[in-house]
Amino acid sequence: MTQRDYYEILEVERTASADEIKRAYRKMALKYHPDHNPGDAEAEKRFKEAAEAYEILRDPDKRARYDQYGHAGVNGGGNSFGGFSSTEDIFAHFGDIFGDIFGFGGMGGARRGGPRAEAGADLRYNLTISFEQAARGTEMTLTIPRQATCQECGGSGAAKGSTRDTCPQCHGSGQVRHAQGFFQFAVTCPKCKGAGSIVSRPCPKCKGTGRTRETQELSVKIPAGVDSGTRLRLRNEGEAGVHGGPNGDLYVFLTVEKSKKFRREGQDLLVTRDITFPQAALGTKLEIEGLDGPLELKVPKGTQSGSVFKIPHEGLPYVGQANKGDLLVEIRVVTPTHLTSRQEELLREFEQTEEGNPISKVKKAAKKLFSGKKS
Repeated sequence: MTQRDYYEILEVERTASADEIKRAYRKMALKYHPDHNPGDAEAEKRFKEAAEAYEILRDPDKRARYDQYGHAGVNGGGNSFGGFSSTEDIFAHFGDIFGDIFGFGGMGGARRGGPRAEAGADLRYNLTISFEQAARGTEMTLTIPRQATCQECGGSGAAKGSTRDTCPQCHGSGQVRHAQGFFQFAVTCPKCKGAGSIVSRPCPKCKGTGRTRETQELSVKIPAGVDSGTRLRLRNEGEAGVHGGPNGDLYVFLTVEKSKKFRREGQDLLVTRDITFPQAALGTKLEIEGLDGPLELKVPKGTQSGSVFKIPHEGLPYVGQANKGDLLVEIRVVTPTHLTSRQEELLREFEQTEEGNPISKVKKAAKKLFSGKKS
């Protein structure tokens, strides 16, 4: 039996986006839903056909193989309908789609089996560290309040010697069905809250919830070079899951205090050093305090105020790497505000002897101007 093209089934172009394919499937699922078409074998066939098409086209890898090799590339065969043996399989597989369409967790799609496993919530911890801790890396102990699996009942919520019982109202499905005119829909069972089972003898420690509040101490390693806004993820250290679901994660958000010695520019560090006019003119050597001790910087003759010199690889390390940023030293030439008579005399002598100084230039220009008038 020749299979129809998946794009044709969903009535979309081959260039359709993932969102367009999803919207198209919603439309087809609603149009051919068995509850809309009771006893219509053709509608049921189209319903399964649309599910098969969506199952392939929503997956980027499967879609790529289908685009290149057709049905042979995704092992499509005859009346397989993507491996869905019944409409119940489709409801279970695409429960999120039918929940979006009907807002009731799906039509005709009541869940089967025991309590539904739910992942625990993620937690956030805001941590402030010093600049020095961020520069060198550190290990810290955090105290985290969270929901943990009850040790008394192992998370079942049932007292020792007892088990969870099938909910008598939904018979274990977690949902109850209602008819409203032509339509049928399912809603979460009010008795078991969707778990499909109830606890007749609750655990005295967790009161039947399966979780208890506890305070846990965790060790977190902070790598060298981190900055404010860095987020560290500790897997499975969030709140405990429900009915065997996985734990959430713990996210540690870092705030790094400002340094009293350095200004930070990414992984580079910047310091400002004042020098005198003679030091700037004659050159000098400065001792600069670095992260790991004193460093020597040679300031060449004729250095101007605002000049920046680089000491390579003396900045902050790049997180997870061996290389580092640089230490940048900005030079500021300080002009004296109080001079002795002798200092003023020496500076005036220097000014007069300096070739090309502004005063000499003015005098030469005036002499030239007046000599020109006389001629």
